Amino acid sequence: MLGAAGQAFQDVFTPPFRAVLFKCVAYTIGLFALLIIGIEWTFSHFVEWPDWIEKAIQWLGGLALVAGSIFLIPPVTSLIAGLYLDDIAAVVERESYPADAPGKALPTAQAIGVALRFFVAVLLVNLLALFLLLIPGINLIAFYLGNGYLLGREYFELAAMRHVAPSVAKKLRRANRLTVFTSGLIISFIASIPILNLITPLFATAFMVRVYKALARSSGLELASAR
Repeated sequence: MLGAAGQAFQDVFTPPFRAVLFKCVAYTIGLFALLIIGIEWTFSHFVEWPDWIEKAIQWLGGLALVAGSIFLIPPVTSLIAGLYLDDIAAVVERESYPADAPGKALPTAQAIGVALRFFVAVLLVNLLALFLLLIPGINLIAFYLGNGYLLGREYFELAAMRHVAPSVAKKLRRANRLTVFTSGLIISFIASIPILNLITPLFATAFMVRVYKALARSSGLELASAR
């Protein structure tokens, strides 16, 4: 598993991944910049405060947003990168498993649905962890356990559904829930490191393609089976 994680980490910095990574970083930074501008504009136009209070609120709000980015960046990047994950999975399959039948990309509507599902699930867990910041230790436990489960489940099923029906993907995940959960914990660790968490969706996809291939082989699953 650690070997697969190391290979996935190296993949992120190869040309096909870099192109998607730059797009994700640019869109994410743009969204956060718009959010900060929106907060400042709201306070300056709709709330009447003395100048020093208004400036203090703006500065504190900006600092809070930066501090909270560790929890907010993963869901935002998951939403943006979700539209590119099939392309990334195809690259990993082509480069690392050339002898296997290639997977089939999800239909556009389903891919958008997956991206939105990633966003909502990861956002809820990270908001919960953010609210638990006042309870030392508990917030980190919630962050890692929640993200470990959700990220492991979602990315594994994404990789599996390129080859098998959704019901088969779920069955394989449940039969290997500890492996999938542990893989999710590795992904959530990447997601918890500022700046590095921008690569989370790309790393997770490359990693889970390898995890799926290993589990499919050990389970005797036909890798070339159609959905």
